[in-house]
Amino acid sequence: MNELDGVVQTVQNTAHYVNTHLADHAGSGPGTNPSGEDQIKADIWADHLFFDKLSALECVGAYASEEREDVVDCGDGYSIAIDPLDGSSNLASNNSVGTIVGVYDAELPASGRELVASLMVLYGPYTTMAVAREDREVVQEFLLRDGFSEQWGTFTIPDEPTVIGLAGKTSERTDTFNALARELEHDLKLRYGGATVADLAQVLEYGGLFGYPATTSNPEGKLRVHFESAPLAYLIEAGGGGSTDGQQSLLDVDPDGLHARTPTFLGNEELVERVESALSE
Repeated sequence: MNELDGVVQTVQNTAHYVNTHLADHAGSGPGTNPSGEDQIKADIWADHLFFDKLSALECVGAYASEEREDVVDCGDGYSIAIDPLDGSSNLASNNSVGTIVGVYDAELPASGRELVASLMVLYGPYTTMAVAREDREVVQEFLLRDGFSEQWGTFTIPDEPTVIGLAGKTSERTDTFNALARELEHDLKLRYGGATVADLAQVLEYGGLFGYPATTSNPEGKLRVHFESAPLAYLIEAGGGGSTDGQQSLLDVDPDGLHARTPTFLGNEELVERVESALSE
């Protein structure tokens, strides 16, 4: 087992436990996280679980979480950037949530070009995990159940886009973006549920576009580079798709801090190119 195998296995095992016990921790929480967003008990619980397991690995040298202000020094090795429970506000209505893990071979802050692996867990009607790694030519998919994992196979994003999910209030988006959104939403099925992992899973399965643009309330975008945007861009680009902040691949965004944000678009390359073309006008 190499070092990345150990990270993947640890995330798998911890995700099994999260999935089994999530309902016990779905209540309201103490306040806000370092990014200024609502934080519930399940966010803190999942963060502690993943920290305990991942920080114990000899290959992990740093642990950074959406739920923590600073990077935790764990020694020498990879830097882990994690959103332990993406979309946790969905728990109140018993909808899907997820976990996003980026494995960086660099100290944080760092661009997505320093990623060596990305993992995306979806806790839905059943639990799945997608894994992209520098030492694999394909994106692997796993089904996690009964304390075990089985590889379902590999995925590439479908050639024909079908779905679209664009976040942000219409009143807070630019006229240019709203015009593009109307065009795209006319041709594609609307799929947006408010949890990034769940919304992106729709795009990975059916082809399409997920996007969270700059808005008046989030002028730099809502999603964080280290914990969401770059790891998911690494995953979807490895699967044959594209990503952009409106001008460049999300892997090329140079974050100015641990909790830096960016506009985020992920999906079929042709749709990503349409976003860049529209926003550059």
